[in-house]
Amino acid sequence: MNEVVPKSKVIRRTRTTWNVSPSFMAKNTFNPIRGQLSMIAREDKMNEVVPKSKVIRRTRTTWNVSPSFMAKNTFNPIRSIIETMNLSPNPDKKMIALSIGDPTVFGNLRPAETIIQAVIHAVSSGKYNGYTMSTGYEEAREAVAKYSSTPTAPVSAQDVILCSGCSCALDICISVLANPGQNVLVPRPGFGLYKTLAEGLGIKTKPYRLQPENNWEIDLIDLELAIDEQTAAIIVNNPSNPCGSVFSKTHLERILQLAEKHCIPIIADEIYEHFVFPGQTYYPLASLSEKVPILSCSGLTKRFLVPGWRMGWIVINDRQNIFTPEIRKGLQTLSQRIIGSSTIIQGALPAILANTPQSFYDDTINQVKENAEVSYSILSTVPGLCPVMPSGAMYMMVGVDMHKFPKFQTDLDLVEALVTEQSVFCLPGKCFDFPNYFRIVLTVPGELMKEACFRIREFCLLHHRNNQVKLQIDTSIHSLNYKKDISAIISEKNTDFCDNYYEELEP
Repeated sequence: MNEVVPKSKVIRRTRTTWNVSPSFMAKNTFNPIRGQLSMIAREDKMNEVVPKSKVIRRTRTTWNVSPSFMAKNTFNPIRSIIETMNLSPNPDKKMIALSIGDPTVFGNLRPAETIIQAVIHAVSSGKYNGYTMSTGYEEAREAVAKYSSTPTAPVSAQDVILCSGCSCALDICISVLANPGQNVLVPRPGFGLYKTLAEGLGIKTKPYRLQPENNWEIDLIDLELAIDEQTAAIIVNNPSNPCGSVFSKTHLERILQLAEKHCIPIIADEIYEHFVFPGQTYYPLASLSEKVPILSCSGLTKRFLVPGWRMGWIVINDRQNIFTPEIRKGLQTLSQRIIGSSTIIQGALPAILANTPQSFYDDTINQVKENAEVSYSILSTVPGLCPVMPSGAMYMMVGVDMHKFPKFQTDLDLVEALVTEQSVFCLPGKCFDFPNYFRIVLTVPGELMKEACFRIREFCLLHHRNNQVKLQIDTSIHSLNYKKDISAIISEKNTDFCDNYYEELEP
């Protein structure tokens, strides 16, 4: 990480001072009602008679309706890949989906009763049935500001914009900072929605590498080399989807140093904020810098286990006033495109953020951590697999030495066959622009988690190229107790492969 980048490889930027302007879209998004346009002026304009000489004649005489540039260029890599896969589960085995990033889908993780009661009270009050400002009720924004403030990075309600989920927050942030033809830097492997949101607007994405051999820390040399004159922002996702990594304070500070050096603002995707395992520490990126302007995106989705409620937010961290009033105005006008998030959930937000007990957070984290430990302990014994133990969030990435499974050409082929034979569905690394891996979700009930990992092990042993490995299959493996009998599954862990994997198979 401390390696000096050779001067010949550094792409020189002429930007040496901060100059962050709102995008064309932000400057030209205008809601006449929100902008207090006079109704009289509007009516006069509508009633104005257009002279015949000014009428634009159309020569089209047949139907020719084409999709827009945005429609043609909006692409969701995960959805696109899954829709083309041949997924035919084994009818004799119950399907276990380790692919869905929705913590509520199995019913074992539920929101706290205080969260439910806050919504019931908001509905019963009758105060939150109508429209409000597109940025959200002031009391809700104040609650988010209090929740998000740190001693080194205090914010107020004026720094908060409520959005329809964190994905909407990311959409607004990308849209306000970047113009068509510019680029934003995104992690690889990373959440595919970044590309979906950007490229539909004609904004390019340029990946920077995360290093599995270093617990998925950013390759800072690769990040710096990706920067050019058209770079409008860096997206930093911590804790990470799909990796489950949690960056150290030192590593975050080095990221901020690069952003400051090149005068590039950061979009911090922190939807998994505080969702870290015991012994790990989460640092909000904005708490570590006074100089770099940061748009922090988060919401209720993951930590509070309510993804369907669609409550997210943007927190503007800009202590040097680099964003200028135009950026703030752009964020506000872009929020008017959908007229804000659910007012019912906004009404409940102060109570949710203030009253949810720590025991609820701890119980959720402990269940996910236990699943991570179980999965890692089982899968790390499988020849040809190399799981990377996560530190937070709700995912684990598992490396696959495809040379050990000659029947399959790609991780996509392997995942399809795993569904067909074992009814276990993981997301292939291709979904995250990182081949030779697959991602598993750690929010399923404990027994299902264990069962899924045993099935993955059985599948891999059956298809491993080494016939001696195939003979190790234990047909009674499913009756083993994980905590007591894991040593009976295999005498040696798969450490040699994991040690050499990253050098041999650079994705």
